[in-house]
Amino acid sequence: MTIAETMLAQAKAARAAARFLRTLDTESKNAALAAIADRLERSRGKIQEANAQDVAAAKEAGYPAALVDRLSLTPARFDAMVRGVREVAALPDPVGETIKRTVRPNGLSIEKTREPLGVIAVIFESRPNVGVDTAALCLKTSNAIILRGGKEAARSNAVLAAALSEALAESAGPRAADAVQFVSVPGHEAVRELVRLPEWIDVVIPRGGERLIRAVTEASLIPVLKHYKGVCHVYVDESADLDMALEITANAKAQRPSACNAAECLLVHRAVAGEFLPRVREWAAGAGVTLHEDGQDFSREFLALEMNVATVDSLDGAIDHINTWGSHHSDAIVTASDAAAERFLRDVDSAAVYRNASTRFTDGAEFGMGAEIGISTDKLHARGPMGLEELTTYKYRVSGDGQCRG
Repeated sequence: MTIAETMLAQAKAARAAARFLRTLDTESKNAALAAIADRLERSRGKIQEANAQDVAAAKEAGYPAALVDRLSLTPARFDAMVRGVREVAALPDPVGETIKRTVRPNGLSIEKTREPLGVIAVIFESRPNVGVDTAALCLKTSNAIILRGGKEAARSNAVLAAALSEALAESAGPRAADAVQFVSVPGHEAVRELVRLPEWIDVVIPRGGERLIRAVTEASLIPVLKHYKGVCHVYVDESADLDMALEITANAKAQRPSACNAAECLLVHRAVAGEFLPRVREWAAGAGVTLHEDGQDFSREFLALEMNVATVDSLDGAIDHINTWGSHHSDAIVTASDAAAERFLRDVDSAAVYRNASTRFTDGAEFGMGAEIGISTDKLHARGPMGLEELTTYKYRVSGDGQCRG
């Protein structure tokens, strides 16, 4: 088979599996998720051995430290991955939920209900846990999923794919086996063919660097949910508690600098800059963080222990800076002023805005979603961390007793 034929066959199989998933009740889907979590735990040694080989190969090939970090399935991340599957199983099933019901003057009953999207393709880099997180969310919402991981995680993804497939077949039967598929065909052509199948795939979600996301978006004939990059800010207002501001800045930048919700720019009100910036410089020196205070490109996403720093003359200046240079991902204000906080939360045009908290909380698990399929900075149809509700669309169910339109 050609690559185009292979991708078409996988997409058709996914469509058939999605139709089967719609027939499963919540109890059956939860049982399948429990089986997946159990299989992952039993396969821990094999999975982590494969991941160790991927990490070693990435280091030998000279991949950037940020990529190696995302690739590494540490024991803590493995535990979080399995826990995420169980948490998704424990969450309410949104499929079939009535969003709104009205009765028209003519007696027609109109219900707006949540429905699966259908077939979702996820193209991701580095992080092998992405495949498991997204598979769990899609199964809970009766969506079939086609996963394409990066070559740097090939060994990890192969072992995870086998575990997912076996658990699904055993728990939900052979018709469910194609509900989670991994693309094993190497090269970019497979992705190009996959994203040009709008008759069979409903949504594409790229998870990775800006280069990957732009390439997928430009090639796709299918709607794409995306964020190009995470240029996140911490703004320290003139009324801020400076101890709190330093702690939030340190967490937002250095707790996991390779994450898309890590802060890339620190903005400081000029009224407190003379007192606060020396403390920031002292912290940065001890933490190994490079500060760029010389007018660097403010749209840059470092994904490393580097950070732009700028002073602003006012809250308006901070808001204007963020809306101009940010990526509409996650931005925070540190302030004791209710009025300043409300202005910031209202006027900063980002998917997640924070008062006196770190941007690192923009995450499906932290938001109580169990896991996430990605973070969207789009405005249609999902924005921010995408969990179960964001993996549904809706339909109108209309019931009458013989009404005809005049």
